[in-house]
Amino acid sequence: MAGAGNAEPLSPRAKLAVTAGKAAAAVSRAAGRGSGSVIGGKVALRLDPDLLARLARHLDVVLVSATNGKTTTTRLIAEALRASGQVVSNALGANMPAGITSALAGGSEARFGVIEVDEKYLAGVARDTTPKAIALLNLSRDQLDRAAETRMLAEKWREGLSGTKAVVIANCDDPLIVWAASSSPNVVWVAAGQEWKDDAWSCPSCGGVLQRPGEDWMCGECGFRRPIPSWALNGDFVLDPHGSAWPIHLQLPGRANKANATTSAAVAAHFGVPPQVALERMYQVQAVAGRYDVISFQGREMRLLLAKNPAGWLETFSLIDPPPTPVILSVNARGADGTDTSWLWDVDYTRLAGHPICVIGDRRLDLAVRLEVAGLDFRVCETVDEAVQLCPPGRIETIANYTAFQDLRRRVGN
Repeated sequence: MAGAGNAEPLSPRAKLAVTAGKAAAAVSRAAGRGSGSVIGGKVALRLDPDLLARLARHLDVVLVSATNGKTTTTRLIAEALRASGQVVSNALGANMPAGITSALAGGSEARFGVIEVDEKYLAGVARDTTPKAIALLNLSRDQLDRAAETRMLAEKWREGLSGTKAVVIANCDDPLIVWAASSSPNVVWVAAGQEWKDDAWSCPSCGGVLQRPGEDWMCGECGFRRPIPSWALNGDFVLDPHGSAWPIHLQLPGRANKANATTSAAVAAHFGVPPQVALERMYQVQAVAGRYDVISFQGREMRLLLAKNPAGWLETFSLIDPPPTPVILSVNARGADGTDTSWLWDVDYTRLAGHPICVIGDRRLDLAVRLEVAGLDFRVCETVDEAVQLCPPGRIETIANYTAFQDLRRRVGN
């Protein structure tokens, strides 16, 4: 596909909005309140409500949305597309319109805009940015106090993407994603797998019970079923539409990241980047916004892992070293996490049996009750410093939800 070219000159109003947004972001950073991308974007959009559309006009835009894996997949796609041109991306995960606007304000010379989008805002951001491709990975329960039930979210996606001119690259193993994407005229199906199935036992089309023979799924009542994929993850290989197998070599751990790489390769191919080139470039990604980093703290080696919801915790448990590796768990319930912690009861914490466990975070007592019911041995600690002191020797696996993860990064200097 041809490049989009350089940006057209911005109007005086748009230039003022960009300048004011960058100034607000700089003030926020100087005050130690984070990157400033959100406040900067809010200021810019207040001055020019159409700024996001103006900034995206010259870009070949890719949108990435999902409950889990969108930050990592955005990073992998961006790395792959750099083989064909400059990329601007909201790499730090500020994925609502304000954060996206801030990110694109720095991309006047870019060809591609690779944008992670919060699930709730996908349809609106797609309307503003006119994407060439939209990657849909999965939908599962998360932040139920804010995002509502998954079937309702899938319906909003289905309505918002109806008739889109973008090619939709979608996971055919998630029935909710298939339902959402099926309204689009141009869909590329990817067999990326679905480890967490507890939100996908009923048919999103008619409400009937889905049958799941092997990797397939279908509704016996209305006939809604798994589409035939063009791309697939097969062990350590990506299978492309021609049947060729391309090896996946990642520094990021786990099957979920191989699935993310498979979707990313399919997106890159839509823009003319061959799978071999795309996958080789993805190897450069060692960590994503601190996730998977191994750091030294108080003389101990700690690996930082993010898990925001039941599906994410399930994937993370498959990554950690076996017992007796010590584990620190941290859970908050602030605005960015969702204030409803009932999801803790959907997580199978018995998978941590045999690990020495320390529990920290704002909602450590909620988590402690859940672990007590699961029959696990654990210690409740006030701080990560105390938890590290109590952990037996060996690398510590540290698993935290969103704001707890940010708290940890600040404390351990990552």
